[in-house]
Amino acid sequence: MTPYSTTTTPTDAATARFLLLGDSHAGVIGRAAKAAGIPFSGGPVGAGREFNAEFFDRRGHDVVFRKPETDALYRGFLDELGVDGLDALTVPLVCTFGFSAHFVATTANWDVYRVGGGFVPGFLESRLFDDLVRATVRDALAFYGHARGLGLRVVSAMPPQRVPGMSDPVVFMAAQDVMRRALVELGVEVVDLRARVTDAAGVQRPEFSEATDAIHGSLGFGRLILAELLALGL
Repeated sequence: MTPYSTTTTPTDAATARFLLLGDSHAGVIGRAAKAAGIPFSGGPVGAGREFNAEFFDRRGHDVVFRKPETDALYRGFLDELGVDGLDALTVPLVCTFGFSAHFVATTANWDVYRVGGGFVPGFLESRLFDDLVRATVRDALAFYGHARGLGLRVVSAMPPQRVPGMSDPVVFMAAQDVMRRALVELGVEVVDLRARVTDAAGVQRPEFSEATDAIHGSLGFGRLILAELLALGL
């Protein structure tokens, strides 16, 4: 796991405020909650690229993650909460699956759609682009849809606005908007901090960026997400 794999085990499962599941972007949320003394269970369970497609199966009303290490972490978090399945969860689910937009925006994946080095006008707003992104993150959306179908309250946090060199910035920005719309359609609450953490170009400001890499948000970013979660009543 990455340095962002911090998890917190509640001292009393009955006091846990939420279950946190996600990729490495979930790490700063967990670190912020731990620092603030907010009890929760969970944390990152793998890398972002693992949670777009073909990563889980349904087992009755519960889910089984196909990667054994991920499923073991998930089972441990459920045990901390005193439940044996997603359908038995009594606290909100906070999740970052599907929001690693830099993987979706990998530049080479979109070369076939470029004409003369760029996209035709309207492509990034088109139904085709929307369908392509949703297909790429199809099982992330299926996971959220399953959780919502169980009646769970689900909150997702948009990613840090940081685009590594492997990714196309315009695809990154457009793809995350597609994901956001799809989640809202499912009844998922989305924490969107872009207006508060970016500069005039829409890029994450240094004080909200992890200094040691080109992708993650800082603890300060995690604190802002936590504050939004608490403001939502979690």
